[in-house]
Amino acid sequence: MVIETRSPEETFRLGVQLGEKAYPGQVFTLTGDLGVGKTVFTQGLARGLGIEEPVNSPTFTIVQVYEGGRLPFYHFDVYRIGDVEEMDEVGFEDYIYGEGVSLIEWANLIGEILPEKRTEILIEKDLEQGFDYRKITVEERS
Repeated sequence: MVIETRSPEETFRLGVQLGEKAYPGQVFTLTGDLGVGKTVFTQGLARGLGIEEPVNSPTFTIVQVYEGGRLPFYHFDVYRIGDVEEMDEVGFEDYIYGEGVSLIEWANLIGEILPEKRTEILIEKDLEQGFDYRKITVEERS
């Protein structure tokens, strides 16, 4: 499925819609260049899960856990990861095979340890379409 958004608010709303439909154990992978709106999308997903607290990228902690919604939300940012083995240190498998919803930013950097079943999300810009235009591809893998 390909969705085009033309504002951060639309990107946020798409995240909300996916968060409202999310189920226990669901894993979202999120890729896209710096500044494409990954955090805005993630904030929407968290809102769709019923999380009201502020959600920001856990750039220096790898994972941030939010438990205030209808399901626990595990937000990973692996941009600064040096080695895939670092993911073991944060209990990666316990999170992604648990009862919460996981979202992994920069998932392409840890492709070899991602679960087969996941929802892949790619956010792309096209400045010819306008500064706030985003092409968002959502694909189910199993």
